[in-house]
Amino acid sequence: MKQFIRFFATGAVCLLLLLAAGCGAEEKQQATTDISWDEHVARAKDTTVRFYMYGGMNNVNDWIDNVIAPAVKEQYGVTVERVPMSAPVFMNKMLAEKSAGKSTGSIDLLWINGENFKNARKADLIEGPVTPLLPNYLAYVNPDEAATDFGYPVDGYEAPYGRAQFVFEYDSARTPNPPKSFAELQEWVKKNPGKFTYPSPPDFTGSAFIRQVFYAVTGGHEQYANGFDQALFDANAPKLWAYLNDIAPYLWQEGRAYPKDPAFQATLFSRGEIDVMMAYHPTHAQNRVIDGTYPESVRTFVMEEGSIYNTHFTAIPKNASNKSGALIVMNYLLSPEAQLSKFSPNIWGDFPVLDMNKLSPEVVAQFAEVDLGQATLKPAELSAVAVPEIPSEWLEALEQGWEEHVLKK
Repeated sequence: MKQFIRFFATGAVCLLLLLAAGCGAEEKQQATTDISWDEHVARAKDTTVRFYMYGGMNNVNDWIDNVIAPAVKEQYGVTVERVPMSAPVFMNKMLAEKSAGKSTGSIDLLWINGENFKNARKADLIEGPVTPLLPNYLAYVNPDEAATDFGYPVDGYEAPYGRAQFVFEYDSARTPNPPKSFAELQEWVKKNPGKFTYPSPPDFTGSAFIRQVFYAVTGGHEQYANGFDQALFDANAPKLWAYLNDIAPYLWQEGRAYPKDPAFQATLFSRGEIDVMMAYHPTHAQNRVIDGTYPESVRTFVMEEGSIYNTHFTAIPKNASNKSGALIVMNYLLSPEAQLSKFSPNIWGDFPVLDMNKLSPEVVAQFAEVDLGQATLKPAELSAVAVPEIPSEWLEALEQGWEEHVLKK
């Protein structure tokens, strides 16, 4: 959403992982599974939940502060305290607390996924399984649709929160016929020098773009689904480097520089310096139309080879001091009213994680009536081309390879 963020572990995180793996809390708290849901509700009343999450999206911050927090307070007597913090920072915080033997930590709830979730699970930092405790998860979520997080098993240790999918954006007034495949994009870039670029990996959106190309030029994602294979990487990655190096001289700034993030890239797009934008957020273009950043003629499109999607999650640290309160917030985020409230681009535009087959016809109709705007592709159009993320080891190898074989070439 932002982009939807995959945060990667820093070297300090990796070091602390090794330390934390052998360190435990001095005393264990009562497991969440030892308490009934009604007792969790009772314990949570008049408590505060410290929700650590990425704070770089104002519309998301407003949704938490002005929609979710008041609703949880009114219905359950729980105060939600949003704490903006990037994942590498809160990962270090959790690891340091565990290494210090702190049985109760400072974080109650996390917005987390990808490599950070995998590292947190391996270091035994996450409480769980918790999803079997959540009434809304049991009632409205298809567990098969949220079984893995970047190829890593969830096993009930995090609850789905929303969905993201990769799209391209263009202004139909100045680019009436955008490319429909990555082969067409390659030719389009050469015919329109300076009018295309992508954020520099490991930026999440830039990294997603090179993965999309990787899928397209090597025969699809299926071959990468079962874990990292060095021999397969060595055989296929050169095809990606060849594609990216082929278009590099025709990029914005002749490929000598890349946008640091999607926000800067969006500025280039809105100024007309580039003609094709990208986002890991299907309603990003409509958000920008609403706030006046983009003209109303902007639309989104996807490539015929597919469009990467992922699910973002919430999780509870194992040493959280208010696990009951965290469960209440986690559960409320899966309620139809919460999922519906964030679906509108006027609020956030985050896609729901609920199984529409498990909802009443009236609620399904409410979701169907949400105006996603002319700039947004229909959910059915996105679903038709959706392809999953591959295990995070591939992401790291591709990002490191891009720096060596493209950026520094």
